Amino acid sequence: MLRAWVQVRSLDNRHRRAEDFLPLAMRNALPDLFGELNALARVHSEHAGNDGSARLLVALADGQTVETVLLPRDGVCVSTQVGCAVGCVFCMTGRSGLLRQLTSAEIVAQVVLARSRRPVKKVVFMGMGEPAHNLDNVLEAIELLGVEGGIGHKNLVFSTVGDRRVFERLPQSVVKPALALSLHTTDHALRRRLLPRAPDITPDELVELGETYARRTGYPIQYQWTLLEGINDSEAELDGIVRLLAGRYAVMNLIPYNSVEGVEGFDFRRPSWARAAEMARSLHQRGVLTKLRHSAGQDVEGGCGQLRARALQESGR
Repeated sequence: MLRAWVQVRSLDNRHRRAEDFLPLAMRNALPDLFGELNALARVHSEHAGNDGSARLLVALADGQTVETVLLPRDGVCVSTQVGCAVGCVFCMTGRSGLLRQLTSAEIVAQVVLARSRRPVKKVVFMGMGEPAHNLDNVLEAIELLGVEGGIGHKNLVFSTVGDRRVFERLPQSVVKPALALSLHTTDHALRRRLLPRAPDITPDELVELGETYARRTGYPIQYQWTLLEGINDSEAELDGIVRLLAGRYAVMNLIPYNSVEGVEGFDFRRPSWARAAEMARSLHQRGVLTKLRHSAGQDVEGGCGQLRARALQESGR
């Protein structure tokens, strides 16, 4: 039953052979059970981007909302918490703090919702929340998606600011996901200011922990770097990235900041595309595999908790 749900497979009479061994009462109850599962996450609003992405504001059964992003090339980005306790200063999600954890079923329900709209071959746990702070539920969701959901293990991407528990638990998991580490700067003091409630791990230690996991799993670490104009786009930062990542089993993802307009305290800006491209070229030339990414849906101003914040403002909550 869970396999049919997570793969969005019909249970009409033509596709129920796998369930025929179940007791009649359970077979008769399946439609209601599927209804309950599908009620875990429903689309509150949808915002299509010009890049082929679509940002969904997803309503949960208790009325809370989270953001799910349908990515180009058959991917989906899912949330793992309502709110977030890390409090990254450039992220709208952390403004309200952590409201509650998502259950593993609510996390998987976002993938099911995405699959009801388009094919999904990759899931990134990179939406609202810090997956390391909801580790049991996130790992349970990853196992279900990797075992029953038909998604390749390296296409399940666990994104974290860095938490030592992650490096202890992930190697022990049945499904070992790929790992994305939010680095953002090579300056430890600056990182403490940008990510004020993240675990106190130096960039050097974080890269060492990541490299050990990469070599163990055979998947390169994806380092996430949100580009903030005048803050982490300097030549000194480029030198720091080369020092940390040259020769590592790693990919650097440079992601120009998704600007938040008209909100006090969010005066960050993304650098010009020309500057971002220049940084990517420089890192390539100096031995760091680098990809310059668009933040999906920038044109609809729907990243980092913006959709949820606007919906709450409009409702007066």
